[in-house]
Amino acid sequence: MKKIFLLLATVALVLTSCNKVPISGRNQLNLVSDSEVLQSSIASYNEYMKTATRSTQTVKSEQVTRVGQRIAAATEAYLNANGMSDQVKNFAWEFNLVRDNQLNAFCMPGGKIVVYEGIMNIVSSDDELAVVLGHEVAHAVAKHSNERLSQQKALQYGSTALSILTAGKSQATQSIASTVFGLGANYGVMLPFSRKHETEADNIGLVLMTMAGYNPDCALTFWQKMSAGTSNTKAEFLSTHPSDATRIANLQKQLPKVKQQYGAYIKASTPAASTTKTSSTKKSSSKKSSKKSSKKK
Repeated sequence: MKKIFLLLATVALVLTSCNKVPISGRNQLNLVSDSEVLQSSIASYNEYMKTATRSTQTVKSEQVTRVGQRIAAATEAYLNANGMSDQVKNFAWEFNLVRDNQLNAFCMPGGKIVVYEGIMNIVSSDDELAVVLGHEVAHAVAKHSNERLSQQKALQYGSTALSILTAGKSQATQSIASTVFGLGANYGVMLPFSRKHETEADNIGLVLMTMAGYNPDCALTFWQKMSAGTSNTKAEFLSTHPSDATRIANLQKQLPKVKQQYGAYIKASTPAASTTKTSSTKKSSSKKSSKKSSKKK
């Protein structure tokens, strides 16, 4: 009777600890509080920034801040307009470019986002950078870190329940059950959920960058360049990220829906917001030349 009670209590805890992810609407497990996650996140972020070397590339650093803040503003406007103002208070946005040649960026809960210089080498416009930052902001908005911690807690509960069920069985039976549970938890739950998080961040990021006025079509060109710049031969089912081909195919599928639903944001935004520095320089140059030509006349 005690075993059944503990198992039912575990199941009840998991079933009643669910939230909905903004924009995607997916039900998500949540067994940890925001305050717990934010406290440890801020501590980890501060420790990292003590060891990281901030980029001295002023123009690119300003670009990261500019695009990041624009997406953050659009994100908060969406949350406020859709009855989720309580979530906005958890964000203290910070966007940093650090000196590292890796093609990478990461996000900490609460909106602490770091971009590596390496990824900026393949970013050719604000729109493409918005793909990266939209994806990272999406991780924060979807509280993927909270969910990962919750999954780990749930697995601990599951492991405890398994021990209760196999109590009194032979050592061999308990060992086999434990091994199978471990493999199933890793390849059947944790890794697929990591891939699910990445795909969800891609999809939500696409919406966020569009709401911020950036061109979502650039998601395809950016990830195609990322694919050309990396060599990942690891089987997808053993990876925490979807393959490049899977990611690009998913974005191609999502783009028409996103543009149809959120395309008005792009039209309403300032045209100069998504232009590259090169194009804006050319425009100013052309203006100068036109002035000169008019003077000649």
